[in-house]
Amino acid sequence: MSPLDTPAGRTPAEVLSCYYQAMLDKSADELADLYAIDAVHEFPFTPPGFPARFEGREAVRAGYRAIWGASPAEVREVRRVAAYETADPEVIIAEHVVVGTVLPKGSAFTVPGLLILHVRNGVITRVRDYMDVSGVAGARA
Repeated sequence: MSPLDTPAGRTPAEVLSCYYQAMLDKSADELADLYAIDAVHEFPFTPPGFPARFEGREAVRAGYRAIWGASPAEVREVRRVAAYETADPEVIIAEHVVVGTVLPKGSAFTVPGLLILHVRNGVITRVRDYMDVSGVAGARA
C-alpha cells in the first residue's frame, strides 16, 4: 500500500501535489476531500465580493464549486516556483504561478500565489492562500 492510499499517510508535500491537481482539474470535490472536517481556508487579500475564509470541509467544497463554477477562467498550468519545508513538520509553504485563459475571449492570465498549508494526519487543517487576483481581473477586462 502506498502512502497516498490513505490520507493519514500523506506528507504535506504530497497533499500540496494533490491540491495543485485539484486546481488543474477545477474540481471542488477533489480539493475539499483534502481537508479535515473542521479545516479553515483563509484568503488574507480578497477582492470585493470574494469570501475572506471558508470554515469546514463542506464550506470549502461549496465555496470552490461556486467560485470555479462561475469563473470563465481555465487553468492550463500550475508552475511550481518553490516549496519550503519548515521547522514544523506539519507546515509547508509553496510559491506558484497559475497560468490560464479566460473564455470565451481567450485572454491569457498569470496569477502568482503563495500557500501556507498546515497538514495533520494527511489532511489540511488550515490554509492561508495569498493570490494576486488582479491577473485574472486584467485578463477579463
